[in-house]
Amino acid sequence: MFTVDLNCDMGESFGSYIIGRDEEILNYITSANIACGFHAGDPSTMRKTVKMALEKNIGIGAHPGLQDLAGFGRRMMDISPQEAYDMAVYQIGALSGFVLSEGGKLQHVKPHGALYNMAAVNQLLAEAIAEAVYKIDPELILYGLAGSELVKAGERIGMKTVNEVFSDRTYQSDGTLTSRSELNALIKDHELAVNQVIRMVKEGKVTCLQGTDLKIKAESICIHGDGENAVDFAKYITTALLDAGITIKKPKE
Repeated sequence: MFTVDLNCDMGESFGSYIIGRDEEILNYITSANIACGFHAGDPSTMRKTVKMALEKNIGIGAHPGLQDLAGFGRRMMDISPQEAYDMAVYQIGALSGFVLSEGGKLQHVKPHGALYNMAAVNQLLAEAIAEAVYKIDPELILYGLAGSELVKAGERIGMKTVNEVFSDRTYQSDGTLTSRSELNALIKDHELAVNQVIRMVKEGKVTCLQGTDLKIKAESICIHGDGENAVDFAKYITTALLDAGITIKKPKE
């Protein structure tokens, strides 16, 4: 039997800017990564998104990013491990406050964008973020790129970790995601994206851009909520996974 979590980044609207179709996508996922105000989101959006997720029994995660609203947290920044720790504690604490005030409990933490990619390969940043999560609540689940330094740091500290794979991204031979600045970074064809995911879940393999197969552990699949066809893809991948005999549920279930 194959089982996987399906997560989506959301809560990315702020002020008068509406980004994504969160309410609709929540009908198809099992876990939500909610922006905490640094790369996207604001207090009102955080509260609304938390409330919607709890109403649908979706696992809620804090999605801390770099303090780069203009760049949506996707631009690399030269930060120290201490700064990474402080950013994580600040943002996780903010979202956790909203979750608790609505009667829920935070399920997980997944860094966003450039912070996520930096922690995937930088052991010191990874350890700082894992420590921040652990000190806030050792029961929290740490999401990271499958096989990354972040997952390894969480395992060393004794946390429950989730190896995450991406439906709409291509991979490099070292297991990292292809940079969004490159032409072949995104998989826009729904069928190709889903076929990649099903193979990762069932066979534990993915073909990188260099043409070779990599071993990969797929415990959660990330989809994105800000794309033009995000809701359609959420429906498509959910149906395809179920048709392939793959059960979709939260990590703690």
